[in-house]
Amino acid sequence: MRHIQTERLLLRAISAGDAEALYAIFGDPETNRYNPHGPHSSIEHARMALAGWTEEWKRHGFGRWSVACREEPGRIIGFGGLSYGDYGGQDRLNLGYRFAPSAWGKGLASEMARQALQCAFEALAAPAVFAKVRPANLPSIRVLLRSGFSHHGSLRDIPAAPASLVYISRAPAK
Repeated sequence: MRHIQTERLLLRAISAGDAEALYAIFGDPETNRYNPHGPHSSIEHARMALAGWTEEWKRHGFGRWSVACREEPGRIIGFGGLSYGDYGGQDRLNLGYRFAPSAWGKGLASEMARQALQCAFEALAAPAVFAKVRPANLPSIRVLLRSGFSHHGSLRDIPAAPASLVYISRAPAK
């Protein structure tokens, strides 16, 4: 799960060298339009996030990927993958992603999400994967629906913000 190729993407485990790309994407106000926490404030914030994500890989053997197009393997266009997330006091396998605006509208987030689900259900034998999304983030909701998720409820996870919508994708029946 550390290095995967899809039809159009290269997915690889994040590394410390990804800090500038992470800051470029997570520090961009446009990619944080629906994020109540706002963009990363500094390159140091990006480095701290990467350190935490690296620990997830060490602890669980999976985590977020750096995402590049196969035709441009040296240019990171996004980050995404699986991690554990807090769902009202319960740790659940969570799908998350964020892509640079130049990658939007091409189905790349959906392609990455489908690969993450395949890893969750086949390699990890997970019964389900969850995702949280802000109610106004219609593009992200479309990614989840195209990737096989269905609406599962809502969660008050950020004080003074509307409840997040919770989506779920269940493992296929065997």
